[in-house]
Amino acid sequence: MRWFFRMFFRTVRLILGPFMLLWEKLTTPRGVVRPAAEQQRVEAEARGLALYQFRTCPFCLKVRRELRRLSLPIELRDAQHDPVHRRALEEGGGQVKVPCLRIAGAEGRDSWIYESDAIIDYLHQRYG
Repeated sequence: MRWFFRMFFRTVRLILGPFMLLWEKLTTPRGVVRPAAEQQRVEAEARGLALYQFRTCPFCLKVRRELRRLSLPIELRDAQHDPVHRRALEEGGGQVKVPCLRIAGAEGRDSWIYESDAIIDYLHQRYG
């Protein structure tokens, strides 16, 4: 029975995934326009951030839309198809759950934020 549900939802994702990605492309928001010096500062700060995500996860889509709205060039890491990123997410964050924002801190200490709303709140407080 478990196998049936797994296959059912995998099939639903396979069918809906391309439509979700198309919708994301068609409804991409315009980014914030900042003065050049401020945008360079934001880009330098954003180098320490990485978003672990699945391509068709609706919560990841939500966070990616907000990244575009805030004009943040954050590295996107595919934790679904890339075993290296998946292992890094599990070892560093403690669980394979997306979206997850890794914040590289000073002295090599990373912090991890799970949940799309918490990630968006953090990004708005820091860059909004």
